[in-house]
Amino acid sequence: MDADTEREAVSFVSGLVLGAIIGAGVAMLTTPQPGRKTRKRIRKTATRIRGSAADRLDELAGDIKNRVDDAVIAARRRLPS
Repeated sequence: MDADTEREAVSFVSGLVLGAIIGAGVAMLTTPQPGRKTRKRIRKTATRIRGSAADRLDELAGDIKNRVDDAVIAARRRLPS
């Protein structure tokens, strides 16, 4: 996987997470509920999404690191000693 593809993957995941956050916020704000209850739901959802996004970004970072390590090992094998 080259650097451009990795950047595209990170950009896609970032956009996906941001879109989910915005969508969840709009959905909660447009539902007919008292303000206190809506704020509580937003707080809970934001906390859940933040944890999920952090987990997914950690997984993506680990995957990218493994691929880079594999590419470095392959490159070293090809270079003459």
